[in-house]
Amino acid sequence: MFKAYISIITMAIMMFSLQGTAQKHYKLLTLEPGHFHAALVQKTMYPQVDKDVHVYAPEGPELRSHLALVEGYNQRGTDPTHWNEIVYTGRDYFNKMISDKAGNLLVLAGNNKNKTNYILQSVAAGINVLADKPMAIDKTGFDKLQQAFALAAKNKVLIYDIMTERYDITNIIQRELMEMPKVFGQLQKGTPLHPAVIKESVHHFFKNVSGKPLIRPAWYFDVKQEGSGIVDVTTHLVDLVKWTCFPDKVTDYKTDIKINSARQWATEISKAQFEKSTQLTDYPDYLKKDVKNDTLHVYSNGEMNYSLKGVAVKITAIWNFEAPEGGGDTYYSLIKGSKANLIIRQGAEENYNTVLYVEPLKKTADFTRSLEKAIGTISKKFPGVGITPTDKGWKINIPTQYNIGHEAQFAEVTKQYLKYLQEGKMPQWEITDMISKYYTTISALEKSKKYLGKTER
Repeated sequence: MFKAYISIITMAIMMFSLQGTAQKHYKLLTLEPGHFHAALVQKTMYPQVDKDVHVYAPEGPELRSHLALVEGYNQRGTDPTHWNEIVYTGRDYFNKMISDKAGNLLVLAGNNKNKTNYILQSVAAGINVLADKPMAIDKTGFDKLQQAFALAAKNKVLIYDIMTERYDITNIIQRELMEMPKVFGQLQKGTPLHPAVIKESVHHFFKNVSGKPLIRPAWYFDVKQEGSGIVDVTTHLVDLVKWTCFPDKVTDYKTDIKINSARQWATEISKAQFEKSTQLTDYPDYLKKDVKNDTLHVYSNGEMNYSLKGVAVKITAIWNFEAPEGGGDTYYSLIKGSKANLIIRQGAEENYNTVLYVEPLKKTADFTRSLEKAIGTISKKFPGVGITPTDKGWKINIPTQYNIGHEAQFAEVTKQYLKYLQEGKMPQWEITDMISKYYTTISALEKSKKYLGKTER
């Protein structure tokens, strides 16, 4: 009887403990949602997250666009969400957010000018932060970001940035193949002239999001508010290099990273294109410094050559106004191994879908058998993955169900972040990856200023 009583007590304690873990709950805060990425975090519901979301922002088209996107998710016919947006638009909206303490998880995706300040002050107030990239756009911002991470550790809250590209299936399988030495061999070191890792992405100012034309705020075209191209989209590419080539390894930016060269250049936007993208008939005053002959010059393109743990890397981010008919954003990734190169292409030949290729340095029967065995291993995790021969090697065939799309990747990042929050910590490599990533982009920015011989850009 006594043993049975003890068993009941033990079970009760275990159930209470499990309930305590399950009851870790989060309330979202949204601040200045000027970028559609803020809404994409809410394209799905999460069991750990309350349906009430407190939004703090100035009244205007950016707020209305954000609320319309969230309401669209609530009203959709399939798997609708159930968010309840509670909005405050007073001029003191940021201080109000801090004083209200209405939530414990801040989603930041908008104008980057004050983003690092918001991160620092939010973690000082004990609020977890999930931030869209970039979290810092200049050297002052990087210094504050380091302070924010130190303060977050002290206050036991977590900062995380939204690295969606880790959830693209071609990036995932490229990473898996790198871990198979009989196929990939060893990662080459390369040189600045012949890098071992090359990543390039091409984006477009005018595009469709959730089935509708995206209206961009005018500040998106101002590098002092959005950040120049060398510190913006490059964050994804720099992140992928580390995540793919040195998974789960801690990085010390002071010793592991060296910037060799960097440059940036402008995309020219006509007034008609600017109006199409923003719905504004004229350039605001803060952009007129970048207008020449009625054409806006946006320094949205950047390139950097650097080394990471001794491996030579080249990163390029390009922005055009609009994709060609039937086209879209493109991505290229080359990683050189001692036995094969792993290449992701996303051009017209691939119908603008990301496709992974394996191109061996020597196409032998032994290599073919090794690749087939590697694909067999990968197909246990991702059933249906196969290969098709090409002139230079093989194309990896990936069933479409694994290609969840860019918008759905935001939910995957959020789920990972919530997992870290439930555990009360994240791996040290995640923290050092973020710090070293922004060190890389900001250092490249500083290098490109010297290259241009200017003090402002």
